[in-house]
Amino acid sequence: MGILIKPIITEKLTAMADKGVYGFYVDPKANKFQIKDAVEQAYNVSVQDVNTIKCHGKRKSRYTRSGFLSGRDNDYKKAYVTLKGDDKIDFYANI
Repeated sequence: MGILIKPIITEKLTAMADKGVYGFYVDPKANKFQIKDAVEQAYNVSVQDVNTIKCHGKRKSRYTRSGFLSGRDNDYKKAYVTLKGDDKIDFYANI
């Protein structure tokens, strides 16, 4: 598995794309330098800044015939990448 898992495509990040900021789900063990290199190689852009966030999985519970089940989703890591100059990433170009 690579460092970049998948891009985050939400209404908020689509609006931030005008400012050159893009979001990705990344490997939880990856650091900022590895994320920067992965984005530059994958999309042929130059990266100015990388901000990372570690998120804890949400708690889930449900009641079934066999009883009450509780657990949680897996932890994940997000990275917000700011590009230099007029560089842009088009996620829909390969569709």
